[in-house]
Amino acid sequence: MVARARVRETTLLVGAATDPGPVREQNEDAVLVVDPTSPEAQENGVLLAVADGMGGYRGGEVAAQMAVETLREHFFASPVPPTEVAKRLEEAFRLANERIFREWEPHGETNLMGTTLVAAVIRGENLTVANVGDSRAYLIRARRPTQITRDHSLVAEQVEAGLLTQEEARGSAYRNVITRALGYRPKVDVDVFELRLMSDDRIVLTSDGVHDVLSDEELAAIALSAEPERAARMLVERALEQGSQDNASAIVAWLKPATTTVEAEAERHEAGNRWIVALIVIGLLVFIAIVGVILSLGYGG
Repeated sequence: MVARARVRETTLLVGAATDPGPVREQNEDAVLVVDPTSPEAQENGVLLAVADGMGGYRGGEVAAQMAVETLREHFFASPVPPTEVAKRLEEAFRLANERIFREWEPHGETNLMGTTLVAAVIRGENLTVANVGDSRAYLIRARRPTQITRDHSLVAEQVEAGLLTQEEARGSAYRNVITRALGYRPKVDVDVFELRLMSDDRIVLTSDGVHDVLSDEELAAIALSAEPERAARMLVERALEQGSQDNASAIVAWLKPATTTVEAEAERHEAGNRWIVALIVIGLLVFIAIVGVILSLGYGG
């Protein structure tokens, strides 16, 4: 008996990893993963985020941590209607920007600090992504990676203008010069993207310590090679092996198809096949009988 598997629903699996890298003493990246089984995630969506801080003497570390803490605090402050996920994310980003700016501004620009922030909310089959800076969100579907976010960086603008190729941008000395960040100015523009998800999709968030040294194809291959917790660790480990000198962080989420073996359905198909075979055999026997009658009548004539 051959059983069939049919996708009935998906299970969301999430994993994260971060490492300070080989050069820096402290990790100025911050990651946020809200447990998909928690009541707040069940009600409002699963919130994921990566921040990459910048600033002197632990300023970047403080800014990144403030960003993810403010994001979580504001996003879950009250129930989020399904149509207002994007709005709530934008509000949280702008509040984080204001808090970071107010933290350093009274002390002068020598204490300037800021951070990138990319966040994703997975709510059923809906994905909402927001970003400021050059931390990225990718969608991997049918084994093909697509960068959802746009980098707010000097080299990204040069690539868009046709002044650099993607390969040249990867090796540029200015690749880490960003044009937008949380905390640098009193106000900030936030990019928001809304997509519909499908079963078996993977969402990957990374800091530049990962995607600066891994191609999109390498990133996708690693994300597809294991379940999210292991895949996230592998992305960070591979980035460091490839020579990343920066803090490296990755989050991987997988809408894993939940398959059910439907034996009854398989048996119905087999039963149907048996009836088809039986009808064919009966038809052949009737045909042979008719031919036999015709031949006997012919000989008799």
